[in-house]
Amino acid sequence: MYTLRTVIPRGVTHTLLALAIALPAAAQERPAQPQEPAQQPESERQQAQAGQSGQEPPATRVDEMIMVVGSAENLELIGGSAERLRGADLLRAQQGFGDIHRILRSVPGINIQEEDGYGLRPNIGMRGSGGERSANITLMEDGVLIAPAPYAAPSAYYFPTAARMEAVEVRKGSSQIKFGPRTNGGALNLVSTRVPDSNLDLFANLGGGNNATARGQLTLGGNAGRWGWLVESYQIRTDGFKEVDGGGDAGFRLSDYMGKLRYRSVARGTSFHEIEFKAGYTNQLGDETYLGLTDLDFAARPNRRYAGSQLDQIDLEHSQIQLRHYGVLSAALDITTVVYRNDFRRDWYKLQSVGGVSLSAVLDDPDIYASELAILRGADSTPDALKQRHNNRSYYGQGIQTVLGLHAGGAATRHDVEVGVRYHLDQEDRFQAEDGYQMRGGQKMLTSIGAPGSQTNRVSDARAWALFVQDRTTFGKLGVTPGVRYESIGMTRTDYGKTDPGRLRLAPTRIRDSRVNVLVPGVGFDYRLESNSMLFAGVHRGFAPPAPGAADEVEEETSVNYEVGGRYRALGGAFSAAGFFNDYRNLLGSDTLSGGGQGTGDQFNGGRARVWGAEVSGTWDIASDAASVRLPMSLGYTWTRGEFRSSFESDYEPWGEVEAGDQIPYLPEHQLHVSAGAQGRRWDTYATLTSGSAMRTVAGRGTIAPGTGTDAFTVVDLSAGWEFSEGVRLSATLQNAFDVAYVAARRPAGVRPGLSRTIAVGVTYRR
Repeated sequence: MYTLRTVIPRGVTHTLLALAIALPAAAQERPAQPQEPAQQPESERQQAQAGQSGQEPPATRVDEMIMVVGSAENLELIGGSAERLRGADLLRAQQGFGDIHRILRSVPGINIQEEDGYGLRPNIGMRGSGGERSANITLMEDGVLIAPAPYAAPSAYYFPTAARMEAVEVRKGSSQIKFGPRTNGGALNLVSTRVPDSNLDLFANLGGGNNATARGQLTLGGNAGRWGWLVESYQIRTDGFKEVDGGGDAGFRLSDYMGKLRYRSVARGTSFHEIEFKAGYTNQLGDETYLGLTDLDFAARPNRRYAGSQLDQIDLEHSQIQLRHYGVLSAALDITTVVYRNDFRRDWYKLQSVGGVSLSAVLDDPDIYASELAILRGADSTPDALKQRHNNRSYYGQGIQTVLGLHAGGAATRHDVEVGVRYHLDQEDRFQAEDGYQMRGGQKMLTSIGAPGSQTNRVSDARAWALFVQDRTTFGKLGVTPGVRYESIGMTRTDYGKTDPGRLRLAPTRIRDSRVNVLVPGVGFDYRLESNSMLFAGVHRGFAPPAPGAADEVEEETSVNYEVGGRYRALGGAFSAAGFFNDYRNLLGSDTLSGGGQGTGDQFNGGRARVWGAEVSGTWDIASDAASVRLPMSLGYTWTRGEFRSSFESDYEPWGEVEAGDQIPYLPEHQLHVSAGAQGRRWDTYATLTSGSAMRTVAGRGTIAPGTGTDAFTVVDLSAGWEFSEGVRLSATLQNAFDVAYVAARRPAGVRPGLSRTIAVGVTYRR
């Protein structure tokens, strides 16, 4: 690997953008075996498998091109850790707010930091990769990169609406390298509702709950001849569970729309083609803030919000289009190509500072900044004492990706080769202003208006070629899967001067260009002991690129990652266990507002570090096969340790002054998820327990000092459902049944609570 920094004129970047849809590329998986449709009744699955004569391809893999895991059969062919959530288990977890954090709690090896209680802007990491804004994992929808700007600005201020997904897939270990660019932790793929194969499908889901919560989902689709179609809408709104001093909203509303149109050719021998067009639009208006509480105020009233956050609100829009072609060229050759474009705009109008002091500084040391804290609580102030910033940003990501599958060999030895290439362009445009407010009588009053672009005013661009080759070779019971990924990434950051009343943007004041070229090799091994058990092991290189405009001394984030484990299926159950060790040569940190910093975006080298741990998961039914009532249970447990191996000083707040041996912050040592239920022919009831250790919020060792950690917590959720008529089902969910109050985070600024007791009821109809 080498890094070369050069100056590239901005006009060249624009030329490259114009070529985005004309150049070949790819990087996604096409599992080797057919999968069963997710979240479909048995009758629908039979219809889908039967198809219509002359229109369905033999042994079709047509639905698998968007998967990173696929069916349970495919899972057995993966030489590494992988999980797939689908069907009734996923639907139950989606009730309420469809919080992706809640959905993923059952998957071992995932690190989660709550923020708003609803999972609107998730903080997801894998195996210690760092979870802030899910920026350190590869995030996809239907196998396509979906973060706002996956290379230039990967922080997931937009996240796909988890409540409308029919499957959620997780890859860790060596097999994830095909889903880069970030390979230190893992890959997360959300699978949207597929076009049905039956004549007409209808799914409706209506519900509500406390805090004036209401939600609705409608999915309608069908198939006629060689054409299929689908339209879907998901809507939710709530007043929120927090109370704002002096009045104000603390909830959100979200509208999500998605449509698909599919054409399938007539299958001629082994030749088959499918084209699918997908379009989606999401709008969210959330009354959310970065301002938390002091420890004393949290202890007295954990769901309180200070008066200083009265006007905080995020307004965002996201749109996506995809055109996908899948072709079976012969019994041994298939190809999938996707052209895609994602656009994202957001303006988070939120409190930036008080009395010239950052919010995190005030809440970290409320005694020193007592007067500033009083203003946040509602005390009168001078004009412009409160600074409210338009964190106004727009993003796009676009590209084209192709993957070619070649299958050869016989009974003794078989090769499943995949070759993929992707060309991708993305951009983040920051054009921000800051207004001044005065606190009077517990209410915020506007006292000055900032000029557009008078604060951060810059554009970050990225352009990347990604190629991968992977060959799964089987020798009887042994499978070996070597692979290599190549990334060539060019990045540009253009800083502009302050705007004036007559011009939106002045000439650039600085242009910084960089290029990173990297090879990411990996190899996985699996050995089938019996038909129901296997062992696996793997080693791969971890990589994450630096941000555009990073200082010359900032290096890429790199590691060597190892894992070993096994899977076992018997007696109606499935069990897996894995151990992992990630050896970082360099760990990166970024100064962001969401991380409690100043929001400069500057990156810092953390030097050597290591993360290691163990993961255990299992599902089984303790009832006998003849029992009329099933008793399903599941378990997910993760033990993780992470520590720095270098001593250094940084301005990155969660790190600060670090000594070798200090533990990495926001990494819980123990995580446990247990579910137990009873299920009859038309009813079911479940109890779920989720528990997590206290996490450091600042690097250190020994006992976590007061004010530098989150709380250990144990939360119980209850749910029940009853199908009182064919296709009609009533459900009820009680989240955090015992209303446990706990410190979920100390960033962005101050103490933040987990979701309090929340009730959700609903009715679904499916035909």
